[in-house]
Amino acid sequence: MNLRTVDLNLLVIFDALMAERHVSRAATHIGMSQPAVSNALSRLRHLFQDELFIRAAGRMEPTPRALELGRSVEVILRQAERLLVSDLTFDPCVSDRHFTLRMSDLVGYLALPRITAHLRDAAPGVSLEILHISPEDTLKALEADTLDLALSMALNTSRLIRSAPLFQDRMCCVMSASHPLAKGRLSLERFLGHPHMRVAMSPTDTRFVDSVLVEQGLQRQVMLTVPHWLLVPRTLAGTDLLAVVSRKMADLFTGDGGIVARPLPFESAPFDWSLYWHRRHDGSAAHLWLRETITALCRTI
Repeated sequence: MNLRTVDLNLLVIFDALMAERHVSRAATHIGMSQPAVSNALSRLRHLFQDELFIRAAGRMEPTPRALELGRSVEVILRQAERLLVSDLTFDPCVSDRHFTLRMSDLVGYLALPRITAHLRDAAPGVSLEILHISPEDTLKALEADTLDLALSMALNTSRLIRSAPLFQDRMCCVMSASHPLAKGRLSLERFLGHPHMRVAMSPTDTRFVDSVLVEQGLQRQVMLTVPHWLLVPRTLAGTDLLAVVSRKMADLFTGDGGIVARPLPFESAPFDWSLYWHRRHDGSAAHLWLRETITALCRTI
């Protein structure tokens, strides 16, 4: 294929269609008319010899070929944007840079209010997109350059991924204030004698609880498994379930007195929440500014 005969603006339209899954919304997203986007979609279908998007229940569902193209197109557009925007002249006060970050609802609950409030004052044109993806997909996204930064813990990184500690945390046990174990010392026997809820999206819960118990030949009773940390406090209220969460998060949960926190009845090492990025961005003024901003704000947690 001769690239001189291809309108590379079609990739921008393809990316908008992938994001919006709707012709009219994609047109609004990139400032084009709906007929112009429909015409571009016809040209994209001819270019790639595939339908790319199929109408289904009011949406444009991508075909397998479109899904295959999606990540590559995203990377190409990000790299093209960086070529056109000089990093040497980066000024957060006037920049309209868009950054993509990975964080779970747990660390987002702790850090994101501080980060957002600071950006509204110091960098009002800068925008963030927050993703919650698995540790494995996080590393792939950092290496593929579809992710700028990740706030996570204990990622098994390659030499291409940098990291820096943000703040230290440890796990603790939480329960309803009306729970039978809410008062007095939490013994291991009592901890194992009641049903638990577990958060499965992140390895934090299992790594610092179940793995430790297994080493001692023990196992807790998991009655409920959920994908998000913010489901914990409302679910615990009025039940006899126990949960193990970050102590930093527990401090926020226990503020109104409805949830109480207790130290775990066994040794569980503290850990660092860390910031991760690809070494390709070591010399980037924009990335350095964002890394230093997030690090400084997280020190206040």
